[in-house]
This record gives sequence, C-alpha cells and structure tokens, in this order.
Amino acid sequence: MKEVKRIAVRRERRRFAVRGRLRKAADRPRLSVHRSTKHISAQVIDDRTGTTVCAATTTAKSLAGELVGKTKTERAQVIGREIARKAREAGLEAVVFDRGASRYTGRIKALAEAAREGGLKF
Repeated sequence: MKEVKRIAVRRERRRFAVRGRLRKAADRPRLSVHRSTKHISAQVIDDRTGTTVCAATTTAKSLAGELVGKTKTERAQVIGREIARKAREAGLEAVVFDRGASRYTGRIKALAEAAREGGLKF
C-alpha cells in the first residue's frame, strides 16, 4: 500500500506543478488532456469564463468508425487532429498544452503533435 500511495502523491505533485506553470499563460485557452488505460480525451477550456470551448474523445460515437482497428497511439493522433479542427472552427489558433499528471511521451506526445499538424500553436 505504501508504494501505491507514493505513486499517487508523485502524480498529484506533477499535476500541480504543470498547472502552476500554465497559470502564468492564462491569456490563452488551455488544451487539457486526460489519458486512461483504454481511452484518451482532450478539451479546450477558456479559464477566464470557465467554459469548455470544444472537446474530443475516443468514446465519441461520431468517431467510432474512424477509430476501429487502430492502436491507442493512432487513436490519440485522430483525437489530436479532431480537437485542432474543432478549435479552429471556434476561432482559436493558439492554446496552452496541459498534459496534467501524464508525462509527455507516447499517446500524449502523439496527440500534441497531431494537434500541431492540425494547425494549433502551443
């Protein structure tokens, strides 16, 4: 149990550190990413008004056909392109990337790079 608690504390500390750095760049909306063992989701949040501008997730029925038969990393790339498309439709070009407590590797990195290719700047 001690090991589980230690990992949870480290994860929480990492999340607070990332959010603390992002508060300095509060003039832009935040692209927040949540990763579970099976799915990944991203949303663009305007912290000034406290509203979600747009969101994309692997559980969305509109993307179900596009995600069938893909690996988790390929699904993250699809979500990155989709969130970039929705953000541009909402009139956003620049965001701040909030990876939360996740490290910038694997699926998180794939989503970020796909969002950059889709036209978002961060």
